Amino acid sequence: MIRTLAVSLLVGAFALNANANPGVAETYSKWVDKDGIISLPLEYRRSWAFLGTWSIAREDVEASAEASNHGAAGLHNVYTQPEAINAYRKTGRFPDGTMIIKELLKTGTDSMTTGIVSWGTSVEGWFVMVKDRHRRFSDNPIWGDGWGWVLINADAPATVVTTNYKTECTGCHIPARGSDWIYVEGYPVLNAD
Repeated sequence: MIRTLAVSLLVGAFALNANANPGVAETYSKWVDKDGIISLPLEYRRSWAFLGTWSIAREDVEASAEASNHGAAGLHNVYTQPEAINAYRKTGRFPDGTMIIKELLKTGTDSMTTGIVSWGTSVEGWFVMVKDRHRRFSDNPIWGDGWGWVLINADAPATVVTTNYKTECTGCHIPARGSDWIYVEGYPVLNAD
């Protein structure tokens, strides 16, 4: 009887702790394997929350008034788990297990009634980051500075391209180091309502 009660209390405490941050524990078991290899969750567009979009300017155009007539070279749509947004709004931090997916889109551009407009056409690949507050994969070179960092190309969505996050990823994120390496200013949904 006492043994059964103790087991029941232990199971109940574990369930309560797991529900305190729903979805976070599952992230590692579902999209990160035991060696720290990150997989792309294919359902992100249907069931994940949209954070924002970044427009990539064309580099082949001179800086002039006419440059704006050439549209965007690319669009980056960014998604995360809804529970990661809720946690960020409460604490100002991404919880352990948060996955951020930046979908890299090729663009089409044309003159429309509203002016020169660019839109996403096809996916080129994905930049994916997974929050790791516990340094689970310190021997894996795609993990560090609190995140797992990978590039995945659209022609091989099951293959991670990145081999070393320090040389291939953090260079673009240095200006965002003070906000946990994430450009949070591009994601107004993170602000508390």
